[in-house]
Amino acid sequence: MIGSAFPLRGGLSNFNERMCEELINMGHDVTIYTFSLQYPSIFFPGKSQYSTEPYSGRVPIKVVINSVNPFNWLIVGNRLRREKADLIVIKFWIPFMAPCFGTILRIARLNKTTKAIAIIDNIIPHEKRPGDRILASFFAKSVDAFVAMSRKVMTDIQLFNTRKPILFNPHPIYDNFGTPVSRDKAVELLGLDKSFRYILFFGFIRDYKGLDILLNAMADKRLLPYNIKLIVAGEFYTDSKPYLDIIRNHGIEDRVVLSNDFIPDSEVFKYFSASDIVVQPYKTATQSGVTQIAYNFDKPMIITRVGGLEEFVPDEKVGFVASPDDVSIANSIVRFYEENREEHFITNIKIEKKKFSWDHWVNQMIDLFKGL
Repeated sequence: MIGSAFPLRGGLSNFNERMCEELINMGHDVTIYTFSLQYPSIFFPGKSQYSTEPYSGRVPIKVVINSVNPFNWLIVGNRLRREKADLIVIKFWIPFMAPCFGTILRIARLNKTTKAIAIIDNIIPHEKRPGDRILASFFAKSVDAFVAMSRKVMTDIQLFNTRKPILFNPHPIYDNFGTPVSRDKAVELLGLDKSFRYILFFGFIRDYKGLDILLNAMADKRLLPYNIKLIVAGEFYTDSKPYLDIIRNHGIEDRVVLSNDFIPDSEVFKYFSASDIVVQPYKTATQSGVTQIAYNFDKPMIITRVGGLEEFVPDEKVGFVASPDDVSIANSIVRFYEENREEHFITNIKIEKKKFSWDHWVNQMIDLFKGL
């Protein structure tokens, strides 16, 4: 496996480590090659790239890849070429990584033994930059097959590839964030007021995720009778001022709980357990790991009708699909409480989430490899 892993933090690391543990459970011999330098600090929008928690996994991790040093790419590529692994799985999420990943894979595959499968989060990024398509094309030519976790991404991959196999394999559930606790217990652990109900926005805050839409929705006076507070749990990866201005201008400071440090894996269960519903008011999207965390904690969702989100959240079944505007989001929140939809949604969630098991996901990828 090539990609983010401990000591790096975040959803990419969580996915890669969990996938590799599943492969180990199935009897495969797995090693993760991760970054000694993932992003130069000047390019990193958050406070830290590194986990503050100890590594608790079972996957051997080699911290060896420097994303901006071409000499390092040659060294790592040749090391992998000599190891002659049957398969290299690589997680691709941003064109910035294309020169590093594409070079390493080209060298590794010179042994005529190793195959490479790319799991594509986004091949066309949400936040576009000059040269993205050229870089993505360079990377696409270095692998033997692709895994797309939404049909939107599958369509995007086809812009860069017309011959290599593409597997649609929906994002599995994140089941590695602890055990749910009661709502009252979670609220107590977070030091919040038990007399309120809570809705949750979770994850790194970037402009395309639409937190501004949700904050404007929170100002809708129709929400007042339901005694709701919004928890915003995640680090700002963009300028926080426009969001804080919205809160101040609407006078909703007492209805928004800001928890804007990175949320460690061991703390995630508190936020999902405390909340009635998870809101993803995204302006653009492909798939989202937040959806799969919500499924794990049996939490209904409000998502927007963008990208591939609707593939995972059937409207009126496990939540609501809204338009990416504040009125539509507010309508969905009001309906959730006014119509007492929580129990109905949770019943369906417990059925729907069976589609997203890790063993099924990994077996699908192995079948793809066997066909190469």
